[in-house]
Amino acid sequence: MGFENFHPAIHLIYFLSVIAGSVCFDQPVFLGISFLCAFLYSIKRNGGKALLFNLFLLPLIAAFGFYYAAYTHFGVTVLRQNFIGNNMTLESLLYGFTLGIMGAAVCMWLSCVFSIFTADKVVYLFGRVSPKLSLFLSIALRAVPRLKQQAKKISTARKALGRGINQGSLLRRFLNGVRIFSMLVTWLLESMATISDSMRSRGYGLKGRTAFSIYRFDNRDRSFVIGMFACLTLILMAALLGQTSMTFDPRMILPDLTPVSYVFYSSYAIVCLLPVAVELWTECRFRSARRAV
Repeated sequence: MGFENFHPAIHLIYFLSVIAGSVCFDQPVFLGISFLCAFLYSIKRNGGKALLFNLFLLPLIAAFGFYYAAYTHFGVTVLRQNFIGNNMTLESLLYGFTLGIMGAAVCMWLSCVFSIFTADKVVYLFGRVSPKLSLFLSIALRAVPRLKQQAKKISTARKALGRGINQGSLLRRFLNGVRIFSMLVTWLLESMATISDSMRSRGYGLKGRTAFSIYRFDNRDRSFVIGMFACLTLILMAALLGQTSMTFDPRMILPDLTPVSYVFYSSYAIVCLLPVAVELWTECRFRSARRAV
């Protein structure tokens, strides 16, 4: 209910924009906005599981930052020496944290992509341009929830036989986990072959084949696109003016903070928060309509 009901082309443009921003913008404010908005929206879409996944990413960010600083050497602010005598600098440490936050933000945005994009949306977007690509993407997106369900079934069946991943000695648990993973891979390969044969027998990919679609670009979609592209234009201006990046080597140099910078920050925050705002607004309207009945 809400953002997922918009036109698939809007979903594609939006997620490409926010993921590109998460990857390309290393300025702390832009990066923090992307990380926090992805954190909130993934929880909004996926609930408690997303919260646990997002919190699990935090120690991974810290671990990657220290690992990067230990083995990559640049900068002039020396913190200490590692066990092989190389200098660990503040610049390399912060850049490692920056890369970790970028990766975590992308992972959280992708979790939202998997919850928004369905197989029919992928086929609608890429079916006429590249039928093979649309088939591959639809299978890949559908495989993630199916893998979870099948892994749960296999684990439950193995646990009933006393061969679960939490049963037996440490070595036995490891071997049980390897066998479960092997069964899951075998099931996935067989499933892919079955799907491929099924789609081929239906004539998928033949020249002149048409596809039915229920998606229409209405006034709501147009309003959303106008607002999103207005903000994206300001963000593009910020990138051209060097407001979205900073220098780490040899010293950390932040872009100059001007009154226009706050406009750029606000525009990026609006873009990242648009889906959350749409879904909250839709829920409020739904509750109001139920109270009015």
